[in-house]
Amino acid sequence: MLGSFIGIVLALTGAGGAIIAVPLLMFSLHLTVAEAAPVGLLAVGLSAAIGALLAFKQKIVRYRAASLIAAMGALTAPIGIWAAQQLPNAPLTLLFACVLIYVAIRMFHQSLHENDVRIMADPPCWLDEIGERLVWNIPCFRALAFSGTMAGFLSGLLGVGGGFVIVPTLKKVTNLNTSFILATSLAIIALVSLAGVVSAIFIGTLKWSIAFPFCGGTIAGMLVGRLFADRFAEHRLQQSFAILAISVAIGLIVKVVWNAFFS
Repeated sequence: MLGSFIGIVLALTGAGGAIIAVPLLMFSLHLTVAEAAPVGLLAVGLSAAIGALLAFKQKIVRYRAASLIAAMGALTAPIGIWAAQQLPNAPLTLLFACVLIYVAIRMFHQSLHENDVRIMADPPCWLDEIGERLVWNIPCFRALAFSGTMAGFLSGLLGVGGGFVIVPTLKKVTNLNTSFILATSLAIIALVSLAGVVSAIFIGTLKWSIAFPFCGGTIAGMLVGRLFADRFAEHRLQQSFAILAISVAIGLIVKVVWNAFFS
């Protein structure tokens, strides 16, 4: 049931909705961040992979940029998973709450400015004259590599896809339009999540008894949610998800405080 709910949220809001998978697993099954993160990461990877495959068919994925960012993320995702095993659960939970609040505020802000026109002034990465390939240079390589490094580490540490790092970076350092940015981000998230899941399997931290039914429910929920996605205004869905994310973040903070003083 929990996976189905996450799947419906994913279908209505996009891959970024998977960020609430980990805290909801923590609340419902009393898991730590380190235990819930690999399960959430698997759900993130599956949902992003579905979106990325559809985008590949439309030929709107910038595969060279995606490959670079994903390669850097694949190197740092195992480090994040290892760090999650070493750190106490309370600070990890507070960090996750801060990330949730950031994502919620950013999504709510986007919903209020969805019609604004983005003006790019000499970004480090730009399309060539025929608009088919990004022109590479050192500032472009450095910016994309750094975003992949951060996204991979946070993916392993918290079980998130890292889209909240990747999408703003692509918007800032490239002149790609939104559809190309989102499609490329989905491909990156799928690849980075795969690296994190494989690492979790080797380390032995992926709870298969939870992952199988949860991800099965997520896929089923996505299929059902897609039937109704067009019936809701996008900005209203973003605002609703932002409110949900803020509520979950507050719940995480309250849980940490309660355990610290009353347990």
